[in-house]
Amino acid sequence: MHDLEELLAEVPIISAIRSDMDLERAINCDNRIVFVLYGSLVDIQDICNKLKDAKKLVFIHVDMIDGLKADAKGIEFIKRHVNPYGIITTKTTSVKYAKNLGLYTILRVFILDSQSLQTGINNIHTVTPHAVEVLPGVASKIINIIKKDIHIPIIAGGLINSKKDVMDAMSAGALAVSTSNEEVWKLG
Repeated sequence: MHDLEELLAEVPIISAIRSDMDLERAINCDNRIVFVLYGSLVDIQDICNKLKDAKKLVFIHVDMIDGLKADAKGIEFIKRHVNPYGIITTKTTSVKYAKNLGLYTILRVFILDSQSLQTGINNIHTVTPHAVEVLPGVASKIINIIKKDIHIPIIAGGLINSKKDVMDAMSAGALAVSTSNEEVWKLG
């Protein structure tokens, strides 16, 4: 496995896919990292195999897979049958389960107000994921605050739609950005 922090520094634009159409575009783009934000127990293995065949590093958002419960057995199923590079989740328990299985973990935190900011920071300290994805990614002030309090890579996600959004997020302290906007994928 690569060191995730080094990988994000090398590949700062992450393709986030939500459909089979996005899947085909992600397979054909130059970005190496793909966040899979859709699928079901029936098709997640096929989705990920297509990406792996295209030499992509796959992270599955386990909370968004239809039919999967992101508990210990659900994460074990993903590891055994799909074996992605890592997982994304909003649940601290899923981070613990995945880390125990040797998967890279990204904790996704939504920052809506000062209380959710503090809760997010506390959760990050509690489970120590390999990286944290902060949403919305256009919230440079929030990224800057979180960066001062944690020492793991930050990925900005959500509402990243332009080169300026990418630059703002990265200048605030994000190491990478995830986006479903194909035009932004081409910036990588």
